[in-house]
Amino acid sequence: MDKKNYAIVVAAGQGKRMGTDVSKQYLMLGDKPVVVHVIEAFDEHPSIEAVVLVVAAQDIEYVERGIVRKYGFKKHILVVGGGQERQQSVYNGLKALMKFEDVDIVVIHDGVRPFVTGQMIQDSIHAAGKYGAAVMGVPVKDTIKKVDGEQFVVCTPKRDELWLVQTPQAFKYHLIWEAHEKALQDGFYGTDDAMLVERLGHPVKMVMGNYGNIKITTREDLILAREFLRGGLI
Repeated sequence: MDKKNYAIVVAAGQGKRMGTDVSKQYLMLGDKPVVVHVIEAFDEHPSIEAVVLVVAAQDIEYVERGIVRKYGFKKHILVVGGGQERQQSVYNGLKALMKFEDVDIVVIHDGVRPFVTGQMIQDSIHAAGKYGAAVMGVPVKDTIKKVDGEQFVVCTPKRDELWLVQTPQAFKYHLIWEAHEKALQDGFYGTDDAMLVERLGHPVKMVMGNYGNIKITTREDLILAREFLRGGLI
C-alpha cells in the first residue's frame, strides 16, 4: 500500500484575545473566512491526500454547512471536535486519522495562519520524510532577553541560535502519535507539537519559513493580514 500525507488544520480556538463575538478563524479576510484560506492551500496541494479540520465541538454543524459545503473543496475534509487545549485538539485530529490505513506524514497547521504556501507545505513534507520531524520557523530579528520572576534580566541568548517557530509542523505519523500518547500519560502540555517529540529525544529539523506567515491572534494581526492581502505582499 502506498503511504500518503495528510493534514490536520487546528481551528478550535475561541479567539478571546481578538475581543470579537466571532471566533478569529471565521472572521473575514478578503472575500472569505480566515480558515478557508488555510484549507484551500492544503486542498490544492498535490501531496496532501485529505484534511482533518479540528473545530470546537459546538461549531461542527456550522463548519460542515457554512465552510466545507459552501466552498466546495475538492478533497475530503473530515471535521472533528477539538478539546479544551490545542494539544487535545491535535490529539483528536490524530485519532481521526486512524480511519485511514495509508497515513505516512502528518502536516499540522494553525487554522489562523492564512498565508501558508504550497512551497511551505512541500518543504515540511520533504524534511519530515527525511528526518521524521520538522518545524517551520524564521530567525529572530530582535535581541531577546531572559528575565526572572521579578522582570530582571538574567541573560541575553545568542540571537543566531534563536528562531520564531511557526506552522506547518510535519511528522511521521507513528512518531507524533507516540509523542502525544507519552505527553497524555505524563500529564504534560507543550506549547507546540514539536516540543512533545523533543521529549522523546528525537531530533526536530528546523525549516526556513516566511516572515509573512503570521498567526492571526489579535485585532492588530487581522489588520496586518488584510494589508498583506490588499498589497499582494504574500
